[in-house]
Amino acid sequence: MPELPPRELKRGSLCEAPPYPSPASAPKAGEGYGGGLGGIGSSNMPYELYYWAGIQGRGEFVRLALEEAGADYVDVAREAGGEGAMMRLLDGEEVEHPPFAPPYLRAGRLLIGQTANILLYLGPRHDLVPSSEAGRLWAHQLQLTIADLVDEAHDTHHPIASSLYYEDQRPEAKRRTQDFLKLRVPKYLGYFEKVLARNKARGGHLVGAKLSYPDLSLFQVVAGLRYAFPRAMAQLEPKYQRVVAVHGRVAARPRIAAYLGSNRRIAFNEHGIFRHYPELDSEG
Repeated sequence: MPELPPRELKRGSLCEAPPYPSPASAPKAGEGYGGGLGGIGSSNMPYELYYWAGIQGRGEFVRLALEEAGADYVDVAREAGGEGAMMRLLDGEEVEHPPFAPPYLRAGRLLIGQTANILLYLGPRHDLVPSSEAGRLWAHQLQLTIADLVDEAHDTHHPIASSLYYEDQRPEAKRRTQDFLKLRVPKYLGYFEKVLARNKARGGHLVGAKLSYPDLSLFQVVAGLRYAFPRAMAQLEPKYQRVVAVHGRVAARPRIAAYLGSNRRIAFNEHGIFRHYPELDSEG
């Protein structure tokens, strides 16, 4: 599901104490926001990723793939004037195939929306998915399942409406989170644990014998759940050791490790999908 800007961003709190570099100090393509190898097909032009500047959100799943690929890309909204450029693509009448909401990716003449759709495009171009049709479809299916999980994680703090503040729906959020941690997280993590166990390649990956973009996305899910619900995850993780191992292997990959240690990686905060509200966390 595409993501509209968190209503909290409109309060101006990010402008008062931004959790990300200002445009003047932000690294440029080639030295920071992307940097690395490759381009778009036969073109030397970098990819352009359009997503909200102050949060990881759904755009982070795309950033992880671009970083692991060593692809040259610009995180447009984090550049001076970038959010204006992002909104012009959303609202401009000259855009023939407009995206519904960020994230979206410009790749040459293509403008691709929806996280799973972007990864479906990037995967075969950057060796992040098997070459077979069956392998590509399986990876896409897993990514769509991860998207479902991400939607449910978001709804723990916004169970009624995204247009309302968290403070306007605290009681409902607590009820929703209790169900999420008791039933839904075990169902999702148990599913991915089963997928890992049944992968005949036995390499500890979700798809085949090599890393694919669903592995990167599963890493992000575990990292986000750990941030949002540290007490609950401490109780859950021993039951899903294969899933936890994927997180560890992805975090140790050289390009991902470098990215996680850089200012290109936006810190988790209470404006994104995975938010830590202590009153929602539970050991149950």
